[in-house]
Amino acid sequence: MIKVFFDHQKFTTQKYGGISRYFASIIQEIKNEPDFDYQLGLLYSDNHYIKDEYQAFNNAVGRKLSKTILGKRIYNLNEAYCTRLLRKNDFDIFHPTYYDPYFIKDLKKPMVTTIHDMTYERLPEYFWANDPLTYQKRINIEKADRIIAISETTKNDLLELSNVSEDKISVIYHGIDIDTPLVFQNIKSLPDQYILFVGDRSGYKNFYLFIEAFKEINFRFPEIKLVLSGGGTLGIADQELLIRNKLTNSVSHVQVTDEELNFLYQNAVLFVYPSLYEGFGLPILEAFKARCPVLLSDIDCFKEVAGDAAVFFSKHSKEDLIHQITSVLMHSNIRKELISKGAERIKLFPLADCIQHTLNLYKTLA
Repeated sequence: MIKVFFDHQKFTTQKYGGISRYFASIIQEIKNEPDFDYQLGLLYSDNHYIKDEYQAFNNAVGRKLSKTILGKRIYNLNEAYCTRLLRKNDFDIFHPTYYDPYFIKDLKKPMVTTIHDMTYERLPEYFWANDPLTYQKRINIEKADRIIAISETTKNDLLELSNVSEDKISVIYHGIDIDTPLVFQNIKSLPDQYILFVGDRSGYKNFYLFIEAFKEINFRFPEIKLVLSGGGTLGIADQELLIRNKLTNSVSHVQVTDEELNFLYQNAVLFVYPSLYEGFGLPILEAFKARCPVLLSDIDCFKEVAGDAAVFFSKHSKEDLIHQITSVLMHSNIRKELISKGAERIKLFPLADCIQHTLNLYKTLA
């Protein structure tokens, strides 16, 4: 039996999120595989996807302490617990959930790392110069026995931007559960018609260009509003951007559960994902499944994932973005065609394939 050790990192730092959901999906499938077992390095986490997993502090007392005495120490406590499990060496494969290399000196078993993107390496000008992520990721890449790249784009960037042998890399696409019907949770007070933007609003997400384009859209179509979801509460710069553009009454922000996010996609007239760079773009599949038309920047991984099931705009062109949004808003037949193509395109990315390819990779190392 092959035992895979998953560490705490993304389960500690995310309550909801694509990376923690990815690892939770692998764990769920391992439970159904007689040849596999797993170990989860967590004392406590409020991550939604593993709420039913055993955690020593996941009880009434532990939950209360996590909000008071333990607080910010949870990350360090979970890391210390992972280090203890590493030293016990009672597993066959180590698959860290992010890139903190705390495990390097204690790890004696084969390691798999998943590279979700090379954003920091491709666009360093958008990030703090002392951010340790690029260093941490390089250490993971060098230490790993096998590397999962979540798209061909990510693999190509890995080969270009790091000193890694191609035979260490396996491309395993992210996937989505295409069989289980979506669960929707109603959100009150949504606009009747809105464009949807999901996720972080930092520089490479191209949010400022998008807002400049939406200002023109809102002038032409005042009934069309903008709903932002995720990415944390609006920062001062975000709020000032909306004030300068006189959009405070046309833009709203909501933090949502997965079920509420499904509702947002389902009822949006259009989902816009304008990033300058991504490694895959899981929200594309989420929008496809919820039958929401999609408009994307023309970056390599988006074209790889969406194919002809989305409309694309030139990533630096406000004029092209305005043109494409206007075209989709004005033509219901375009929206219907995008929804239909999205429903077909999603069939290429079943979650079961993602997980099975990952388990097969584990077998090559055990």
